[in-house]
Amino acid sequence: MTKMRAVQIPRAKGAFELVERDMPEPRTGEVRVRVQACGVCRSDSITQEGLFPGIRYPMVPGHEIAGVIDAVGPNVPQQWTVGRRVGVGWFGGHCGYCEPCRRDDMMDCRNLKIPGISYDGGYAEAMIAPFDALASIPDDLKAEDAAPLLCAGVTTYNALRRSGALPGDLVAILGVGGLGHLGVQFAARMGFRVAAIGRGRGTAGMARELGAHAYIDSETQNIAEALQALGGASVVLATVPNGPLMSKVIDGLAVRGKLVVVGVSAEPIEVTPLQLIGASRTISGHASGTSQDSEDAMRFSSQARVRPMIETMPLERAAEAYDRMMSGKAQFRMVLVTGR
Repeated sequence: MTKMRAVQIPRAKGAFELVERDMPEPRTGEVRVRVQACGVCRSDSITQEGLFPGIRYPMVPGHEIAGVIDAVGPNVPQQWTVGRRVGVGWFGGHCGYCEPCRRDDMMDCRNLKIPGISYDGGYAEAMIAPFDALASIPDDLKAEDAAPLLCAGVTTYNALRRSGALPGDLVAILGVGGLGHLGVQFAARMGFRVAAIGRGRGTAGMARELGAHAYIDSETQNIAEALQALGGASVVLATVPNGPLMSKVIDGLAVRGKLVVVGVSAEPIEVTPLQLIGASRTISGHASGTSQDSEDAMRFSSQARVRPMIETMPLERAAEAYDRMMSGKAQFRMVLVTGR
């Protein structure tokens, strides 16, 4: 039996383990992906901390997977052939029979599969994925650049393109970190007038290099007043996991403006009915995106030259990469590479 290396978590709150496993074989409706790169996401803490019920340990984390198909099981559509470059993101497959699926809302499937949580993910030299989770990677996009686009990228891209904002509208990106630095790029390439909202003046230059037309320092400026001075934001994309900070941007929304929340936080967003009703404002949450959305995000990134800012580490340093991401020492995205 052929062997492969993988990094697994043996139990909730357990330490990362580099192990040797049998090479998995695809079953009906599945393919095997030879992993070339896998992004490290803060959501990997769900597996490490045991935050979802029903995780079957040991589990290989990772849901920002870029690689090549190297084996195909029965009943897989013909376009998914050996040698094709593919990615697998947060959307790891849907059931097809729950009410959201029956209404063609696969992203809100009540039985959504997530790599690294529902089944072994990408901290490995190979992984198995259902064919409906696959997204084709453009030829000119490197695997290590594609990987973060399968979660952070599709989340910000999809939220912006479905936000209702039109080219020329003022769109603000709250946070210029792992999600926000991609949000700034996407918003600028989509033709929006972009205001980046960051912490401290030291981020201003980088935000402008990424495409921001204006920068607001959340430490020294009143965010809402600064946005209104720019004409009011049609959309604020909130990428920071900070409910109180999101609360501060609501009065900066224009009439019929929308706060779109993608940063996950347990803290409440505080808003009065008057703030919403007085200017017909809305607040909405936005999940990541399906495999087709991921494909769209990567294609747009290829055409518009949007790239994540990354730091790479070999697979065997997964624990270190995870610690850098979770501690905030990695300002943007960590990516594991297998050398395969």
